Amino acid sequence: MVASLHHHTRAALLLAGVASLGLAWRRRASHQPLLPRAAQLCVWWLRQRLLRLWLVTHDLCPLESVRLVGGVDISFVKESTTDACAALVVVDPATQEVVYEACRRIVLTAPYIPGYLAFREVRFLLQLVEELRSTRPELMPQVILSDGNGILHPNHFGVACHLGVLAGIPTVGVGKTLHHVDGLSKESVRRLSESLIKAGDHALLVGQSGTVWGAVLRTTSPAEGNFKPVIISVGHGISLNSAISLVWRTCKHRIPEPVRQADLRSREWLRRNGSQCSA
Repeated sequence: MVASLHHHTRAALLLAGVASLGLAWRRRASHQPLLPRAAQLCVWWLRQRLLRLWLVTHDLCPLESVRLVGGVDISFVKESTTDACAALVVVDPATQEVVYEACRRIVLTAPYIPGYLAFREVRFLLQLVEELRSTRPELMPQVILSDGNGILHPNHFGVACHLGVLAGIPTVGVGKTLHHVDGLSKESVRRLSESLIKAGDHALLVGQSGTVWGAVLRTTSPAEGNFKPVIISVGHGISLNSAISLVWRTCKHRIPEPVRQADLRSREWLRRNGSQCSA
């Protein structure tokens, strides 16, 4: 817990350190209409690299001590890119039962810039994590699975990394699509996937540079028909081997249960509150 707080504090100080830079850019941009997006990109670029200094890619806690696993996801209102529902669920991996859930209607005001999705989404997920930490600390998960990527990212710092460093908690990126980095392609993933014979088999995603970016994991059996692997990458505070083991341990279906339940419950929340969900 002390280590987690130190990580959180350091990250907060780093972000505060660049706040004045962001303000200066925004003031300059206000007089030049073409600059706001470029100014925003510059600030995000710097923040992302500062946060990356605190990224940990080894296990901060033993896998055997993981009692609860969280999952986060954001579902969008149909035909909207800004109105959405953010969800956090906590699952007991021993029973695969949901022991906590929180959903919140959100409006995403930050622009979408490729490579910087975390700056659009993570603050809402972080609010849910901090709310759980303050109100039900006994249900705080030891690891959070994020719908998206970790270090398998053009800047080596995806949503799962960003959330993990700021929240001071181990995270894993669980993606359904591939970021094309370091020579990795859909074709290379397809070939690797074909080598996975049974549920639980995995293969490492190794780029042209020799960097291990993540892994593809088969989570369904041949008898279940349609086979698409999930793409796993380290977020923060966990090794790739532990990330693979944990994702497999939490799978009842193709998608690990914490992420699957966050997706289902955020969609259901939108429906209950009168909104259609995007596909």
